[in-house]
Amino acid sequence: MATNIEAIGIDLVEVPRIAEAVRRYGERFVSRVFTPWEIQYCSSKINPELSFAARFAVKEAVFKAIGTGFSEGVKWTSVEVVNDKRGQPEVRLGQGIRKHIGDKRIIISLAHTKEYAIASAILISNSSVVAP
Repeated sequence: MATNIEAIGIDLVEVPRIAEAVRRYGERFVSRVFTPWEIQYCSSKINPELSFAARFAVKEAVFKAIGTGFSEGVKWTSVEVVNDKRGQPEVRLGQGIRKHIGDKRIIISLAHTKEYAIASAILISNSSVVAP
């Protein structure tokens, strides 16, 4: 089975901008953008703004890769960034996104410094056609 890259999304976020939004708008901002699991995970960190910013960047990158923006039932919390057993980040997708992408899947990568967070999302489909 061949794997085909359907689309790629990337996003760069200024960490201080997200830190300011959390400080200024508090729970209103955080609960609108992040799932309860993400809030708990990020809040447990010494520098939660780094984790919030990286997850914000992932969400933006996923929206770019799927090409819907905030239409078709997609909202911020439709993308949840979790860690697998080894600690590698992966996404859980809400029903609106899963319906839109069908059996395709999304793989992500994220990184951050004190100033910036960056993320990429790759939309992948599996094809039964094997390349020669």
